[in-house]
Amino acid sequence: MPETPDLQPATQAIAAGRGHSGRSLAPALWASSVWESTDMTDARRRATGVRSGEFYGRYANPTVTSFEEAVATLEGAESSLAFASGMGAISTVVLALCGQGSHIVAQRQLYSATLAFLQGPCARFGIEVTFVDGTEPGGFAAAVQPGRTMLAIAETPSNPLLELVDLDEFGGLRGPITLVDSTFATPLGQQPLAHGVHLSLHSATKGIAGHNDATLGVVSGERDLLDEIWGYHVLHGATPSPFDALNALRGIRTLAVRTSHQSASALHLAEELQRHPSVAAVHYPGLASHPQHDLAKRQMRHFGTVFAIDLAGGHATAEALLANLQLVRVATSLGGPETIVCHPRTTTHASLTDEEAAQQGVGGGLLRISVGLEDPADLLADVLRALAAS
Repeated sequence: MPETPDLQPATQAIAAGRGHSGRSLAPALWASSVWESTDMTDARRRATGVRSGEFYGRYANPTVTSFEEAVATLEGAESSLAFASGMGAISTVVLALCGQGSHIVAQRQLYSATLAFLQGPCARFGIEVTFVDGTEPGGFAAAVQPGRTMLAIAETPSNPLLELVDLDEFGGLRGPITLVDSTFATPLGQQPLAHGVHLSLHSATKGIAGHNDATLGVVSGERDLLDEIWGYHVLHGATPSPFDALNALRGIRTLAVRTSHQSASALHLAEELQRHPSVAAVHYPGLASHPQHDLAKRQMRHFGTVFAIDLAGGHATAEALLANLQLVRVATSLGGPETIVCHPRTTTHASLTDEEAAQQGVGGGLLRISVGLEDPADLLADVLRALAAS
C-alpha cells in the first residue's frame, strides 16, 4: 500500500487499502476461509504468528486486511482490527483488557447495547463499572481509580442525543486505556487518536460502509496494543466476513462525498425544524444553540449526518409522525443512502429502564434521524407534511 500521510482525507479514502488487490481498481474478494501450508514448519509458523495471513480466516483474510489498512489510514493509526460487528468490537476489547477485579469508567450516554454489556456480562465476570456524565468536565478523571481502572469508555457524539465528550481532556487521562466510540462522526468527521486517545472504535455497519449491506466493527490504535487485543479476538471469534469487508471498502471510496452532502443536509434540516412549533428541541452539534457547539467546532471536521428531535406532543405525536412519513423510512440503523428515522425509546434504547431512559433524556417524543443522500428540500417537505398530519 502506498504511503498517504500528506494526502487530504477525501483522497486517502480513495487511495488507501489497495495492497491486496494487485492492479485491480476494485477490491479483490478473498472468499477462502483456509489456506494451504507448504510443510509442517510453515504451518507451525503461521499457527503461532500474530495476525498470520493466508492461514485461517479467524486469524486474518486479505480482503479484511485491506479494509483494516484503509481505516487505519483514515484514522491516522498504526493499525486497525476488524470484527463481525460493532458490539463484537466493544465486547472483545473489554474482555481482552479487563478481568475479574478490573475497573472501568464509562459515560452514561452510551448506546444501549454497550450499556447492557457493561451492566450485565461485565458484572457477572467481576468487572466493576463506574458511570459518569460524559459532558461534565473532569468527570472521567474523578472516577479513575489509580492502579485499578483498566479502561475508560466514551462515545462522542453520543447515541441518540448527540452529546459530546472533550477529546483533549479524555485523551489526557492518566492510567487507563482510553476508548472512544466514534461511530456517529466516522473517521472523516473526527480523529480521536490525534487527541491522545488510545483506541478509536466504529460500528462500520453505519457510515463507513454506508450502504446498509455490511455488518462490521473496527478498532484503530497502536499496533502493539491491537496485536494484544487480536490474541483474544482469535479466541472470542467475532470474525469479520470478507464479503462485508469488500462492501465496506467500497463504502470508504465514497465516504467523503457522502458525509459532506449528508452533513450539510442534516444541518439544513436541523435549522429548519428547530423553528417548528411542534418541535420542542433539536439536538445537533452543528447548531449554534447546541450547548457544546464550540467544542464541536474545535474537535470535529464536520458535524455529522445524524440529528435528533424532541416532539412537544410526546409519544403520541412521534407515533403519528412515523405513520405519516412517505419519503423518510422507519428503520433503526444510520449512515446509509436513505434517510431513516427511529424512535429510540421503543427500538435502540428499549432495554433501558424508565429511570435510565429519563436520566439519558430518551423520552417518548424523541426521534433520531439519519440523513441520507436525497435532496434536502424533499426531505424537509416530507417531514413538514407528516408533522402537519400528526
